[in-house]
Amino acid sequence: MASMIISPTFSVNRSSRDCKILKNTIRQCQGIKAMHIEKPLEELYNIRVERKVSRDRLAELGVSKWSAWKTDKCKLPWDWQVDQLVYIEEGEVRVVPEGSKKYMRFVAGDLVRYPKWFEADLFFNAPYQERYSFRAYGDDH
Repeated sequence: MASMIISPTFSVNRSSRDCKILKNTIRQCQGIKAMHIEKPLEELYNIRVERKVSRDRLAELGVSKWSAWKTDKCKLPWDWQVDQLVYIEEGEVRVVPEGSKKYMRFVAGDLVRYPKWFEADLFFNAPYQERYSFRAYGDDH
């Protein structure tokens, strides 16, 4: 057996006084602005950064034994096939994720963990040098 719900129809007649009150209320609320909170790119792309890494931390990781890479001013499209841990020894890099107009900036002294499958353009504006180590999934050392 089917049931039917019937809802009543309402009609509202507002007086001019009610409209004035409503307009004043709206005018008073115009100072309220919507907030749009955007996550940092590092969080969006799961990139972990440690700034101004201590010598003890570098020794713990064995950074001095990692492979070295350096370049001069250039733009390099890159995609990470594995997780990579990078310690920036000299210079800076701007990392623009694929499809983004925003960038992350990493400088000498930063330890950066790039996740597998991340794609970005790397911009180097001066001599740059890093040490890097490929990581297995879940290897957070």
